[in-house]
Amino acid sequence: MNWSLTFAPLIPLTWLTALAVVGLLAIAPLLIRRMRGAWIRLAALAALVAALAGPVLLAEDRQPLPTVVAVVVDKSASQDLDGRAATTEAARDALTKRLGDLRNIEIRTVEAGGKTGAAPVDGTELFTALGTALADVAPERLGAVVMLTDGEVHDVPLPAGSPFGGAPLHALISGHDDERDRQMVIRSAPRFAIVGESQIIEYTVLDQGAPSNEPVRVTISRDGEPLATETVTPGALNRFPIEISHAGQNIVEFEAAPLDGELTTVNNRAAAVIDGIRENLRVLLVSGEPHAGERIWRNLLKSDAAVDLVHFTILRPPEKQDGTPINELSLIAFPTRELFSVKIDQFDLIIFDRYAQRGVLPTVYFDNIARYVREGGALLVASGPDYASDDSLYATPLADVLPAAPTGRVLEKPFSPRVTDLGQRHPVTRGLEGANSEPPRWSRWFRQVEVDKPDGEVIMKGADDDPLLVLQREGKGRVALLLSDQVWLWARGFEGGGPHVDLLRRLAHWLMKEPDLEEEALRATARGATLAIERQTMQETIGPVTVIAPSGATRTLTLAPAGPGRFQIEMPADEIGLWRVEDGERRAFAHVGPANPREFTDVISTFDKLGPVVQATGGHIARMASADGTLETPRILPMQAGRAMSGRDWMGVRMTEASVLRGVDRWPLFSGFLGLAALLGVMAATWYREGR
Repeated sequence: MNWSLTFAPLIPLTWLTALAVVGLLAIAPLLIRRMRGAWIRLAALAALVAALAGPVLLAEDRQPLPTVVAVVVDKSASQDLDGRAATTEAARDALTKRLGDLRNIEIRTVEAGGKTGAAPVDGTELFTALGTALADVAPERLGAVVMLTDGEVHDVPLPAGSPFGGAPLHALISGHDDERDRQMVIRSAPRFAIVGESQIIEYTVLDQGAPSNEPVRVTISRDGEPLATETVTPGALNRFPIEISHAGQNIVEFEAAPLDGELTTVNNRAAAVIDGIRENLRVLLVSGEPHAGERIWRNLLKSDAAVDLVHFTILRPPEKQDGTPINELSLIAFPTRELFSVKIDQFDLIIFDRYAQRGVLPTVYFDNIARYVREGGALLVASGPDYASDDSLYATPLADVLPAAPTGRVLEKPFSPRVTDLGQRHPVTRGLEGANSEPPRWSRWFRQVEVDKPDGEVIMKGADDDPLLVLQREGKGRVALLLSDQVWLWARGFEGGGPHVDLLRRLAHWLMKEPDLEEEALRATARGATLAIERQTMQETIGPVTVIAPSGATRTLTLAPAGPGRFQIEMPADEIGLWRVEDGERRAFAHVGPANPREFTDVISTFDKLGPVVQATGGHIARMASADGTLETPRILPMQAGRAMSGRDWMGVRMTEASVLRGVDRWPLFSGFLGLAALLGVMAATWYREGR
């Protein structure tokens, strides 16, 4: 119970002060001359002033608050090395027991440095987690902070002052003094690069705790495929040229051979993630006989910023002899030799639109085009009645790579193009707007070339269910055959039009081997703390996939159907690093978190990072265990503020004086009959004395 005196004046304080001053001035001469009754008058004035001041006696009932001691337990990945986690748990139990023996102590245990939910954390951030956990604790209540860690903390504040309001920071460090580790460090790597170009990656192998000049074998791989093996000297800067093989993420991984007795081999690997960017794709468009849809392909390709288009239109075949003067003919001759012999390999796609063989191109150039396709080129034939004529492209050496032979008939009847069952799963035609209704929600076409049974994949059908769009792989290249010249009806909006842009753009990019349009593909994508796995296939069912975590842990997953030709699943990515997904034939990679995580940049336990803050707060820092593994937990002593908070073998806890007010009892001293009796008594004494 705490007692105190306070005042509740009945009149304003200025008036009360003025009354007291006037009264003293009146009584002072009497006191100076030592007249009888002066002291009684002073007592009467004091009683009057006291009554008007309203003195109140307070009795406060306070309950002392416990001293908070925060125990921060490092749960980061580096704590799983060399038995550190077990030693930390043993130290935690011993520390909790010793703190429990002290009176009026509240223990706050904070587990930090590991995962946030399912999300892996890059680095060990103990101070950030501690600040969140102690947000409701007043600084004067905090007695001490004890950290159980390996010392590799990445958010240590500057030791300019105590970060805990005067409370000490004590640190018990796991691990041993003779640790060693090998680390792979990527010094520089480009973030973006052009596909097909070579880039330089600089890297270094560092040996910590065991300096050595012995050569180290380094294995270099791209997207999981081994590229090269080099022998390097630890500490030396090395340069490796790498060719960017494809668009999207190119994951280049460097792995050093293990060091005898090292803590972990996880940081023996480092990855550089380089985004491959394609240069503009080059397309050669050759338009033959003029027709209503002649500019469809040109407009589509010119609108694509990723395409460089070379377009030639044959308006005047050689057999046309009408006496037109030479100076009124085309100013640019068709450079057949340059396009189809010298520079043919520079094109990513060749399109023949309503082209008939009328002697413009010599036969040898069609041989060149067929060779170009087999060696990895792409050919699209958008045909019309010309394909069924005697001048058909099928009557040239291109017949060896074209997927279907014309019968010579042209079907002239209205029909609605339909996506076949195979086309429902093919990425070129899958999900076309309007395809899922019957009839499809797009306009009709009115002409189609009839062909014999095709060799390739029929993904669209037309009149009489005959093939309309046929795709085929030929050698390393690809061929597409569109057996109608009526796609312009969709572009012009006839009967509501149709998805001509989606269809033709996907078709062109499939021919140019766009990775997103591959029929058989396994993809893995990191989305924050989630790994998304997708399987694109032309099959109706697929087998399970194997997921390999950066630590080497494996799990088998069954993907769920997500639409025709698509299967997918999502799983928590609870480790930072390179994840690998395999299905027996294909492999996919995804990198979760930074390419070179801080958590494994340096795994050797250390006093260096926490030492300055511990010293600034007057705390204690030591190993959890001796060299032989014996647990050594220091003594814990309660201390008053201003005293030393640590010694050679002990840690101090600053005990708090904070309390919480539970209730207040209040007794006015000059109220009621007591105050009235005191005033009347003093006044009566004054009257009595004056009456004499």
